[in-house]
Amino acid sequence: MPVIPVYLQKQAPPTSRPDEAPRATTVPIKHKHHFALPTLRLQLHNLQHEGSTIFLSNIKGNEDISTQVQNVLNGLYTPDSPRPGTRSITFILREYSGLAYTTGIELDRDHKEIHLNIDYFTRLPEPRAEILGVICHELVHCFQWDAEGTCPGGLIEGIADWVRLRAGLAAKHWKQEAGGKWDQGYQHTGYFLDYLERRFGDGTVRRINGGLREGRYDEENLFASCCGGKTVDELWSDYEAALNKDSDADLPTRTGDVVVVPTDTLPKHADT
Repeated sequence: MPVIPVYLQKQAPPTSRPDEAPRATTVPIKHKHHFALPTLRLQLHNLQHEGSTIFLSNIKGNEDISTQVQNVLNGLYTPDSPRPGTRSITFILREYSGLAYTTGIELDRDHKEIHLNIDYFTRLPEPRAEILGVICHELVHCFQWDAEGTCPGGLIEGIADWVRLRAGLAAKHWKQEAGGKWDQGYQHTGYFLDYLERRFGDGTVRRINGGLREGRYDEENLFASCCGGKTVDELWSDYEAALNKDSDADLPTRTGDVVVVPTDTLPKHADT
């Protein structure tokens, strides 16, 4: 029986005080292309739960979720690029111990399930923005390539949070900072990918995702082909040096439809 990947988000405390951190300024992705949507479904396990009420009061069902699907597909693909054959996505709202996770059904991985913890919604001061951000992140897992299951989880999660960042849905407690490893995942890696996108131009992260379509993960060739022949360790060192200079002028300025100024707080949003 094949192993079905499961991608997780779990709530974690921020790494610094959110009230002392500047907010990220983001401009949402403009939909250059309209992609066909998979079938979208919603299951509520407990309609009487406060979290279900919060979700239904803040999320405009088909409109909001369809918009996030377009954000994901416009971030990762062009109309003529190969994409996973995702045919349906079922959002399952229930009570459990995590925050959110995505998986495929056992009989056919083209049918995805996104499980959301409704208890988490009751703890959010501004639920709409955070719920949309979580939805955007999880939708990436329904459509991204993963080098046939061999791609490191840190890069998988980093791409998901990069799309969330570019969609204008960065969490308030995110922070762009140096230190650690490039593939720690989530926003830590997402901001690094955003640096690469601005340094090497529009479509850089799209090419990285495309490089994960076939064969086993090959870090050296992947980043060399997408980022000017450099190794990922060299790129991470460049990124850290730019951040440590503590000046926006040291980071490449991206031109085009979308501008992202990543100045917000970075938490360890989750561990896989």
